[in-house]
Amino acid sequence: MIAKTGKQTQVNKIIIVGAGPSGLLLGILLAKQGVKVQLVEAADDLDKNPRAAHYAPSAVYELNRAGVLEDVKRDGIHPDSVCWRHPDGTLIAGIKSRFDIEFPMVCLPLDQLDVLLLKHFLAAGDTEILWKHKVVSIDQDENEARVEVETPEGKKTLGADYIIGCDGANSQIRRSLFGDLNYPGETLQSQIIATNVYYDFKKFGYWDSNFIIDKNDWYMAARITNDGLWRVTYGDEWGLSNEEYLARQPARYEKILPGNPKPGDYKLVSASPYKLHQRCADSFRVGRFLLAADAAHLCNPFGGLGLTGGIADVGSLFDAFVALKEGKTDDSILDKYSEVRQEKWRKIIDPMSRANFARVCLAEPEKDRNDFIAFCKKMEEDDELAKRMAEGTNALREDFHEYLTAGIQAGVA
Repeated sequence: MIAKTGKQTQVNKIIIVGAGPSGLLLGILLAKQGVKVQLVEAADDLDKNPRAAHYAPSAVYELNRAGVLEDVKRDGIHPDSVCWRHPDGTLIAGIKSRFDIEFPMVCLPLDQLDVLLLKHFLAAGDTEILWKHKVVSIDQDENEARVEVETPEGKKTLGADYIIGCDGANSQIRRSLFGDLNYPGETLQSQIIATNVYYDFKKFGYWDSNFIIDKNDWYMAARITNDGLWRVTYGDEWGLSNEEYLARQPARYEKILPGNPKPGDYKLVSASPYKLHQRCADSFRVGRFLLAADAAHLCNPFGGLGLTGGIADVGSLFDAFVALKEGKTDDSILDKYSEVRQEKWRKIIDPMSRANFARVCLAEPEKDRNDFIAFCKKMEEDDELAKRMAEGTNALREDFHEYLTAGIQAGVA
């Protein structure tokens, strides 16, 4: 039986499924508000694959609320710029970073961020992480949500007031709620390979973040650490196996990167092929189960809106739970969370991420591309416009106070 909305409910214990950045960050925030948090993870350790690394101002805001920002700034870097180039390296347009805003962008590879978040999570209060606990089924009633998990010691059932699926694109929580194949949207017919590499892009005049625009040989190259590690994400032919993509990496590097390097000219740290998806779940709430980040929605990585959007989910869900815990609203606030976050995906994340990808692979109309380049050049001369654009991702955040007021007026609190 699914819990009905519009009721006062307790928020004493929450289970979060998935020990990725969103799950860990949400766990830290909730634990600091006196909520018992149990984090359940199917793997035996944190994910070390090359993934996102850049945190836009809206995400930095949430890192600051969680009390982890100073550690991130200590270990990370503040990228100085982003630009678009032709394959020969010729600069098309660029935007310099702004450090005069409240929360400038910061960069730290996600595997390093996860280590920091886990440390803060375990120190945050009444917290626990359960490794090698794979969710196999879910259940709920009016009073509790439950997951059945497979563990090295056998199956067990865990229960909480609410359970949050932060378990990624293949989320078992989402699959259990809506069906294995029900994730509305599409898989783009393009293949990317995300790599981490030590290579001296600076000697070719590259900025900290570079998008190389081309129909076939598009890629992104961005500095992600102080010691010279770069993230290079490039495209390849559709329909090959992961083994074939990895075997093709040296030839792709030699063809597309400046200087046409051979394997001895760089140090490859890691490489992972990824499909590109634009998807959003039917709802981010079903009774006492909720979804956030990749478990709830997906987009291609160009522009960093996947991670940025996921962290914005965390902030909204945290605000909703705190209001519920403090009696300032009833549990309909969780329906509002779902509604707001879906709208953010539809109106901002999906269209913007599609446009970013279309631009880099020359799939957008030429007029749109020319308009974008003209807009970048205008920002060079208009300081106020440049500052507003630097803070642009704050549109992904949501102020939930207006929804709380309605609940208070209705006699909820």
